[in-house]
Amino acid sequence: MKICTIIGGSISALVAQKRRSITTIISLAWAVACFMLLMSYGQGFDVALRKGFFAIGRNIVLMHSGQTSEQKGGMRAGRNIAIQESNADKIRETVPLVAAISPEINQDVTVVRGNRQKDYMIRAVRPEYERIRNIQLTSGRWISVDDDHYGRRVAVLGAEAGRELFGNRPEFGEEVLINGVRFKVIGRMEVKVQLANYNRPDNECIFIPYQTARLFRNTRYPDYIVWTPVAPAMEDRAMRQVRSVMAGIHRYSPTDEKAVGMLAFNQFVGIIDGVTVGLRILLAFIGTITLAIGAVGLANIMFTAVIERTREIGVMKALGAKRRSILCQFLLEAVFIIMVGGAIGVGIAVVATSAIGSLPAFGATLGEELSRDYGRIYFHISTASVAISLGILFLVGLLAGMLPAIRASRMDPVQALHYE
Repeated sequence: MKICTIIGGSISALVAQKRRSITTIISLAWAVACFMLLMSYGQGFDVALRKGFFAIGRNIVLMHSGQTSEQKGGMRAGRNIAIQESNADKIRETVPLVAAISPEINQDVTVVRGNRQKDYMIRAVRPEYERIRNIQLTSGRWISVDDDHYGRRVAVLGAEAGRELFGNRPEFGEEVLINGVRFKVIGRMEVKVQLANYNRPDNECIFIPYQTARLFRNTRYPDYIVWTPVAPAMEDRAMRQVRSVMAGIHRYSPTDEKAVGMLAFNQFVGIIDGVTVGLRILLAFIGTITLAIGAVGLANIMFTAVIERTREIGVMKALGAKRRSILCQFLLEAVFIIMVGGAIGVGIAVVATSAIGSLPAFGATLGEELSRDYGRIYFHISTASVAISLGILFLVGLLAGMLPAIRASRMDPVQALHYE
């Protein structure tokens, strides 16, 4: 049989059984759409989770005071080591692998603006802090070198703090009272979808120059020193060099990791990877099961078609049709159904993702007001998800259609002609 005859026979058979063909196509289209929506959700969750985690700052290292656990040069173990503001300057001068560094003081304060009063946390920091902590502004400017050098009474508001104090009104140049001290607002931070933090989320903080914190406490001993390496690959080496510098200043062993604590947030990336990969594998498994169910329906339909067309197959064989030709005709019928169902399924998935757009993800973290616009999981149909879904559908569907096609090709023509 010629290929054109085989194709024509396959199309004619599908048209003759329109209701059955349409039902099978719809089931496969639904399976493809479900698979792609699940994959789209998994990808969106991955993006949202990573964005929320890295909002605290990429490759950030948090350094805090500790206690020695080893003896060194006659000095006993168990000494308290307090980090100092001058330590940050020394590290900046002697460790070239540190790209930016800043001491940090955190303190709870009462902020008054007009008839509004609320408790916030101030973060007293240096200008480099903006780079370290991945801070973006929606208005105004960040703390400058002169602001810090002269101890100016200026403040940058976190997104939530700015909304609660000023609402949608411009805050630049306005004044607030922080623990009774008048500060000029110079900027407002962009909303951070922040899953990782220490003390309080940046959205709820107010940032002031480090030297200005003298108004509230002694700045010689910061709560933390935060820094970031010049490159992610250099983080471990930079941490060893920083430990060596700190050990020289405070006279403890460079191998004593408890003397000065260092928390590298990159160590939690493996947990994020595990969560997202596990979820995506689970969703892909569920989607594959859905496709397999659709393929089972295809196999049942094809088996029914073989049984109903038994005498037709006998006639074809009696007229000289080869096993290969019959096999190809039934396989082509399955392929046509798969292709049409797959195309419709992709179309349904595209329309559905456009209609859904996004779903809330981190409402509890941001609060009801900000969660409506931020911290959402966005659906997006990628080329990879289309290729994977259609590839799985074609593979599973072809296997489902193969058995009925083989059965049809192996029929004995005499028995097929006598089939009732």
